[in-house]
Amino acid sequence: MTGPAPQQTDLDGVDGGVGLTALLVAAARAIETHRHDSLAQDVYAEHFVRAAPACDDWPVRMEQVPDGDDNPLWGRFARYFGLRTRVLDDFLLQSARTHARQVVLLGAGLDTRAFRLDWPSDLVVFEIDRAGVLAFKQQVLTGLSAAPKVKRVPVPVDLREDWGTALTAAGFDPAVASVWLAEGLLFYLPGPVETYLIDTVDRLTTGGSALAFEAKLETDLLAYRDSPIYTATREQIGIDLLHLFETGPRPDSAGALSAKGWSTSMHTPFDFTHRHGRGPVPQANDALEGNRWVFAHKPRP
Repeated sequence: MTGPAPQQTDLDGVDGGVGLTALLVAAARAIETHRHDSLAQDVYAEHFVRAAPACDDWPVRMEQVPDGDDNPLWGRFARYFGLRTRVLDDFLLQSARTHARQVVLLGAGLDTRAFRLDWPSDLVVFEIDRAGVLAFKQQVLTGLSAAPKVKRVPVPVDLREDWGTALTAAGFDPAVASVWLAEGLLFYLPGPVETYLIDTVDRLTTGGSALAFEAKLETDLLAYRDSPIYTATREQIGIDLLHLFETGPRPDSAGALSAKGWSTSMHTPFDFTHRHGRGPVPQANDALEGNRWVFAHKPRP
């Protein structure tokens, strides 16, 4: 990675609303990258944060956080994002090493997996997100002279629109095994949009494909309004996650996939904390208590 530091920019769709949460995750990945016991490495993450004026004073290393891991936002919550990154990296790579030859990142945000993971050479990564987010990401990566490790195809479309048609028009082949990822996405979407997304994934996948997504238990969306994680995020960086979450009835997407013949498994983040020996552990009044990571596989005929 070479080239000058990226110039600050304020492209539409990044410094406001849900787009700002992509920068929050990027800052968390930057902090995780520089930990002595790092779970995941993303050398590009801090450059996104520094390129956005709204994030001028955000930390990108733990030593920049006065209270370190005791900080609910940049300590515990950031470590959660680091663990999530590692778990989903592993899932995608395992899928790519078996059957999948296409990766689809739904609501890709500032994901840099096409640049930082060791993929099979014949794999294609499709990144679906709003045009402003993808343009911001491309501008920063171009300034770093970053090159993807495999073929990468940005697909600028809102997931509330006919993104399936846009994806196939960009070269996605429904007859080729694929692995899909909806990371930190579904609880920002209205229930009917989530149902449409799951139905579209099912329609566009052949046997041997896989999907991972993050969900929150419906009762949890409002149960922890005064959780330290939500309070710290709101007070320290002005992001009210509870305001951004869709609080209407949530579909049972894991159940819907099972009914369509997929095999599914559901885990708490704490399951993987135990597996990796580091990460968040349950606490009182815990906003992470209702988070679920779902892994689904569509069997071959």
